[in-house]
Amino acid sequence: MASPESKSPEQSEKSRKYDRQLRLWGDHGQATLEAAHVCVINATALGTEILKSLVLPGIGAFTIVDGKKITDDDIGANFFLEADSVGKSRAQVATQMLLELNPDVTGDYIDEEPEQILSNSPDFFNSFTAVVATALSEKTLVLLSQRLWELNIPLIVCKSIGFIAYMRIQINEHTVVETHPDNEAPDLRLDKPFDSLKKHLDSIDLDEMSFKDHCHVPYLVLLYKYLGKWISEHGALPRTYKDKERLKETIKNGMRRDEHDSSNSEENFEEAIKAVNTCVRTSDVPDSVVNIFNDDRCVNLTAKSSSFWIITKAVRDFIDNEGGGLLPLKGALPDMTADTEKYITLQQIYHKQASTDAEAVWRRVLQLLRQLGRPSDSISEKDVKLFCRHASDIYVERGSCIADEYDSKVFDANVIVQNLENPESMMIYYVMLRGVDKFQAEYNSYPGEFDNQVEPDIVKLKACVTKLLSEWGCGPLAKDDYVHEFCRFGGAELHSVSAFLGGLAAQETIKLITNQYKPVHNTFIYDAVTSNSETFFF
Repeated sequence: MASPESKSPEQSEKSRKYDRQLRLWGDHGQATLEAAHVCVINATALGTEILKSLVLPGIGAFTIVDGKKITDDDIGANFFLEADSVGKSRAQVATQMLLELNPDVTGDYIDEEPEQILSNSPDFFNSFTAVVATALSEKTLVLLSQRLWELNIPLIVCKSIGFIAYMRIQINEHTVVETHPDNEAPDLRLDKPFDSLKKHLDSIDLDEMSFKDHCHVPYLVLLYKYLGKWISEHGALPRTYKDKERLKETIKNGMRRDEHDSSNSEENFEEAIKAVNTCVRTSDVPDSVVNIFNDDRCVNLTAKSSSFWIITKAVRDFIDNEGGGLLPLKGALPDMTADTEKYITLQQIYHKQASTDAEAVWRRVLQLLRQLGRPSDSISEKDVKLFCRHASDIYVERGSCIADEYDSKVFDANVIVQNLENPESMMIYYVMLRGVDKFQAEYNSYPGEFDNQVEPDIVKLKACVTKLLSEWGCGPLAKDDYVHEFCRFGGAELHSVSAFLGGLAAQETIKLITNQYKPVHNTFIYDAVTSNSETFFF
């Protein structure tokens, strides 16, 4: 038989090239990223910074929509435009420069204003994975928001004016399987061991072991044994801080000392003591996951239900039947100081049970697909196994339509009113940015954009802001400092601020594309002067 071929140079080179990000979102996340097509509206300094941070990690394709020509102001703020490009198509030049960053990426441009495309070709945006927009007028933003909301395509709107940066994420419904929690608790089931685990753990007798074997027992075994004694005496798991401290002391008292070397301690016991806080807990379904199971999208599936909801329903049915009230086992064990053979034996027990659970969920998925009249290959077994592994941390995000913020009949301004009561709140910047939008809609320029108009623009911008505050049921601004500040900005972009927000917006775009990590919920504001930031939900 011929030996298997080694990986091609192209594959190994690609793995080296994307090594760091593969550690963040894995091969499957990278494959999803490489299959994505993102539209970026307006190749401003902010727009190109966002694209830079998407092109470098290997986004599949991008399209820039921008009907403007390059000006001297563009050259001053945009590192992807050269001085000899003044007068040329901003979309074309930016596309050419960005493609030089990564030969794996394909790019295209449309030298038209987004308003024209929305008017003449409303289906243009249908095929994009996500749309990122910068420097949009209020009217265009509302039209684009409504269109993408109907299509359930994520929209990320970004602004960078002077020292203030703003990002708003619009998603109708976004589901996440791999949330990557910072502190993920191991799924050991010590309080409710499955049959094969209980049989194995009960077969181990710590009292009959030599000191050498005692030192190499996995701490999981120690926790099980001492928990068993605790439950037999107290009738339940230790829950309070005092109870857990007493359990730790009991485990500590079970440590042995080497007759020949008193300094030789048992590291596995020390690990068990440290693990009491994280591993001694009830194996219940988290409330956040129960809420998802009770969601109407899970309870009432249709032929159009997404894979996420079908698998969620299958897991819910599993819990009610084979799972005995528990989620599918994760099957992963934390590292332990232990004899290799003992650790591998434990690992195999957990892995086998996790495979059994995932297989049961997979059978239920196939059954649901048949009931819904969907092909059996519309959901892969690999996706089901991934879901089962992360079932305790699944997440559903439901957002709101940006267009509603511009409709006084629909928009609930309570979040603005409440936050403005706090003088430290950065909500004032949201108010000012909305005022700038209104100013731009009325006067077709940014406040303070022309040097000889700064003073008159201060009066006009204040009037725009006052009108908005009145519509929202808020009192007038206590002072005009913020109005003066935004007029001094003149609508200009500072590259350092755009670069910061560009990286953040690209990160959020990747989250939405890969369905990994929780996105910002849903408005982000940054003040570069103080380096403070705040999030709001509209």
